[in-house]
Amino acid sequence: MPEDAYPRQTRPARPLTVAYVPGVTPGKWIGRWTERQDRELVSYQCGEDTVFDELRAGEADVVFVRVPEQGFVRPADLSVIALYEERPVVAAAKDSAVAAFDELDLADLAGENLLDLRDMGSTDVGMEVVASGAGLLILPMSVAKLYSRRDVVARPLSGSPATKIAVAWLEDAQDPGIEEFVGIVRGRTANSSRQPSVQEEQKTTARQRTKERQSRSGEKPGSGGKASKSAGRTGAKGGAAARGGTAKKGSGAKGGRTRRSH
Repeated sequence: MPEDAYPRQTRPARPLTVAYVPGVTPGKWIGRWTERQDRELVSYQCGEDTVFDELRAGEADVVFVRVPEQGFVRPADLSVIALYEERPVVAAAKDSAVAAFDELDLADLAGENLLDLRDMGSTDVGMEVVASGAGLLILPMSVAKLYSRRDVVARPLSGSPATKIAVAWLEDAQDPGIEEFVGIVRGRTANSSRQPSVQEEQKTTARQRTKERQSRSGEKPGSGGKASKSAGRTGAKGGAAARGGTAKKGSGAKGGRTRRSH
């Protein structure tokens, strides 16, 4: 078969770009993308307060965001799919009373100075304040692990509003790579019929099989074998006519016999 019988996939000029907020570890999804796709993917971490701006500005094609478990309203221009829930923890100085517990309830923190991360400016600064013993900080467990310090402990906390990690992209995005990556994040296999790459491969295979079938039968594309069917019907009629003619001739010969005279 000629080398150009199957169309070659050209490598897109622009890589797919993924942004994620602190605490998200997209490595496993990026690894699966690299295994399946011949397209570069670049990723970078961005702030929680700017992640949607990165998306709308075209800096990122897909983003991983942190949203509240309750009360989140999806922006009209975005597609958002929740992935998993994050468990909250309370961070405290290593020598504080919190360190004596394995797990706490929000009610146990009554009277404690609970810091607001937004007032801290950054998680690094917030953890620095916590280490000084000036207050406690409630944050997702993944973030606490990312900014862990030897002089700070983190304990699971119940009764506090939880958060979720979600994947988001522009509602009107046309890049098929976005749906491909989102499918990977959602756990679709490489052979899933819902993946755009598999759908395109199925279309290409179907077209190629049609061409090969037409080539073997000598049909022109789109003829559907009409000519051969028509010829078959004509041949059948001709055969019937020939048989009919022979019968008539035989009948005439029989009728043309002369009688003997007595």
